[in-house]
Amino acid sequence: MRIRYEKRRAVYTLTGLERLRLKVQWCENAACSRHHQPYRPEAEGGIALPHHEFGLDVIALIGALRHRAHRSVPEIHGALTERGLLICERSVTNLLDRYDELVAAALDAPNRAALAAQGRVILALDGLQPDVGHEVLWVIRDCLSGRVLLARPLLSATQADLASLLREVAAALEVPVAGVVSDGQHAIRRAVAEALPGVPHQLCQFHYLREAARPLFEADRHAKKELKKTVRGVRPVERRMEGRDDEAARVVAGYCAAVRSALTDDGRPPLTAPGLRLKERLDAIAGSLDRVAGKWGLSKPLDRLRALIRRGLARTAALWPDVRETHRWLHAAAHILGNPARHPAATVQARYDRLITAWSTRRERAGTLAPAVDHFLKVTASDRPGLFHCYAVSGLPRTNNDLEHLFGSHRHHERRATGRKVASLSLVLRGSVRIVATTATRITAFSGHHLAAIDRRQWHALRNALEVRRQARACRTRFRRNQDTYLADLERRAGQPRLPT
Repeated sequence: MRIRYEKRRAVYTLTGLERLRLKVQWCENAACSRHHQPYRPEAEGGIALPHHEFGLDVIALIGALRHRAHRSVPEIHGALTERGLLICERSVTNLLDRYDELVAAALDAPNRAALAAQGRVILALDGLQPDVGHEVLWVIRDCLSGRVLLARPLLSATQADLASLLREVAAALEVPVAGVVSDGQHAIRRAVAEALPGVPHQLCQFHYLREAARPLFEADRHAKKELKKTVRGVRPVERRMEGRDDEAARVVAGYCAAVRSALTDDGRPPLTAPGLRLKERLDAIAGSLDRVAGKWGLSKPLDRLRALIRRGLARTAALWPDVRETHRWLHAAAHILGNPARHPAATVQARYDRLITAWSTRRERAGTLAPAVDHFLKVTASDRPGLFHCYAVSGLPRTNNDLEHLFGSHRHHERRATGRKVASLSLVLRGSVRIVATTATRITAFSGHHLAAIDRRQWHALRNALEVRRQARACRTRFRRNQDTYLADLERRAGQPRLPT
């Protein structure tokens, strides 16, 4: 091929402005399918992307500042400006998107090498839905290496959709799938059984206990609410001490602070019982006041505070025995599943079966919470076949909390970088590349040379898929802003005469 003409191009890199002189060639063979189509130098692709004025090293630095240093766009813009680069904040956002796409497109080979070295994979599957009613971002992650193998937004979570994702991942792997961990959604169970028959499917024990103990937690929360109704009268006691700086006032303020601390200490299901914890702490405060009264007597504010606490405890006394008994059973179940003694799977299963049998035979001891025990037994019967694989398969986790922690960590760093209190809707729109790029950048530092080695056709296909989803989201936004104009435009386009086919 002959050199037909030259082009000049200016590219900003970390070392300064680079002026490229490109010799473009043409194919002179008339029989060639690419006759008279230009061929640009291959070295150009190692410096910058087509139609971009900033080099790949700049894009790699932007990605590292965002995903490793958790910088916001203005902070990244300031760091680049200090290096002497003339760039606007909007360009930083665009280049960050390019980095996510390039890393997501470049991960196939590194993933294959890392997974081949460990010889097997254990898959974790879960979905993330920042906005109810919109797409769900489904993520499949290897528990052993921590690498995200696939992230895909789906409008629905049917068995066929999830089975298709699992088959796609399994087909791309060169090592066997040793196990799968997920929560207990029936669609996920059926999808795993369809796509990966015979593979142990561990159901998340945290999700199992949370769902099974939901009525128990609600009973504890109801008792806590009834107890807090009477103890909230502590505010008038505090007002009486305002403006005083003597030792007696400081003692009253200290007891009031203890009560407020107990009232505001909430817990999370399934194992934490915030109502029982509140009762125990108020019992301790009341006992301390009783000891003070027996030794030195109580002032009027402290006597009023003790009366408030005692009245609340007396009014709710009938609610606590059933809550305490059922939560004792719940902690026994969690202890067996935790398996601190590292018993084999058959032993853990036999011990848990004996506990569940004891639950059913002693159901009446739960009193008013007997229906909650029935709910626990029902959920256990449904999830039991998938609860004990983790004790037989090495490396298979008991819970899917690591993947949920990945979601939470990503949302936390997005809040730090953007200032948003809730997850951005773009997490689903670009989550298929952003989650992958975030996780991969924390494992490996990518340079401009890494980004230059990707398959550009794969990158273009990925960008086109993202653009289709962006256009769909833009259509929804335009309809919400002006539905009449949007519908009128659709009517006009639908009424246009069609060209003959």
